[in-house]
Amino acid sequence: MKVVHQRRTRWLEGQRTMLYQDLRAFLTVLKESGELVDVTRHIALQYDIAKALAKTSAVQGPALMFKNTGTAFPLVAGLYGTRKRALIAFGATEQTIHDKVLQGINNQIAPVDFEGTPPCQEIVLTGDAIDVTKLPVPVYSPKDGGPYITAGIVVSENPETGIPDIGNYRFQIHGPKEMGLFSASNHRFGKNIAYATAVGKELHGAVVIGVDPMTMFSCQVQSSDTTNDWFVAGGLRGAPVELAEAVSNGLKVPARAEIIIEFTVDTKNQKMEGPLGEYTGYYTPASPKPVARITAITHRKDAIFQGLLTGKPITENHVLKQIPFETSILRQLQAQFPTISDISINSSGGVQVYVVIAMKPRYEGEPRQAILAAMASNLHPKWVIVVDPDIDIRNAAEVEWAQSFRVKPREDVFVVDRTAAGPLDPSTDGGFSSSVGIDATKPFGVEFPDVSEVPGWRDFDLPEINRG
Repeated sequence: MKVVHQRRTRWLEGQRTMLYQDLRAFLTVLKESGELVDVTRHIALQYDIAKALAKTSAVQGPALMFKNTGTAFPLVAGLYGTRKRALIAFGATEQTIHDKVLQGINNQIAPVDFEGTPPCQEIVLTGDAIDVTKLPVPVYSPKDGGPYITAGIVVSENPETGIPDIGNYRFQIHGPKEMGLFSASNHRFGKNIAYATAVGKELHGAVVIGVDPMTMFSCQVQSSDTTNDWFVAGGLRGAPVELAEAVSNGLKVPARAEIIIEFTVDTKNQKMEGPLGEYTGYYTPASPKPVARITAITHRKDAIFQGLLTGKPITENHVLKQIPFETSILRQLQAQFPTISDISINSSGGVQVYVVIAMKPRYEGEPRQAILAAMASNLHPKWVIVVDPDIDIRNAAEVEWAQSFRVKPREDVFVVDRTAAGPLDPSTDGGFSSSVGIDATKPFGVEFPDVSEVPGWRDFDLPEINRG
């Protein structure tokens, strides 16, 4: 038994083995570990699903499988609503997670074609049979413009190079065969739409719902426009992604997905899309946006729909982004600053605005250079703080302590004007923002007082203290 336990521990701590073949394998593990609970009573799609998700999120509770949605499909949500479940998905610990993700990103694996009829096409709906309103798509927030698909992965290709992109984007249900879509202009899906429109090409896409965790997380990895995201997903999985050709276009989609919605993008006949409670915690206003015209819906015979709560931090949306964002930005920064040991991109800042970096400066002024590099990343953060490695960057009290007693504000705090901003940030003016850098490391080359911390207290056993 001890040998089996040791093997299990080593596997969890970072072996490059495919952890989950599909969504269902992950659901089985979550259920066995008490991290997924069935809800058998009817829960209304309008607002009540969101209330249940907000409640379990607030108490770090389990993911929820809603069995009675008023449709033919169950709905699962909250799968990545806690850091604990994210680590289960990766088969990692807090100590091994960054190395695990870096290993996957640095050792990418090409996809393979699925042999035979793929599970995602057990049921094929085309023509008059198409009706996306039959799916259990929730309305999450009271002022949302309608039901939104929030956990969908969009597959599209660069019209010029054919390089595939997968990313997590929102879709508002307009009717049985129409959805409103939004992609920021700096995101690859948005760039593909803009390029196709400019050259007069029709852009095809597919919304993929219900995939294995590593394919879901790979959508959040920050990479270049020339990256084939199926290779990244394969690297994170430790095994190739199995792909099948979509039934109404030439795109390749995950063969073991639960549901695929194939579409073409119509940029000429735009419709009002929004509002939606977004990752910033604020509603984005409604505006005319392109329409996704559905050309086919395919799914497994007993398909499971997946939802994802977004809105005021911290929600599942933020937890899903955090690990891939942190690791991919850490990878970029360490290439220039090798003494950076860790990075925290806070969920409370939408996993974009507030960044804390731990590093050991090699020369005076290096923390400022690292701050500027972080500001220039795709995150466009407003706040970047650099601290010494002895600071726990995920402990707000320790970061505040470093800011309080290792900073000379006039020398160590600076503002960079007219920096790029997140497109949904409600405080931006004209698309520009400004960013604050704080060097909260000890003065370089200067003797600094020792920290007055009691040694060994964490391991001291004192049963008389009530731990409850």
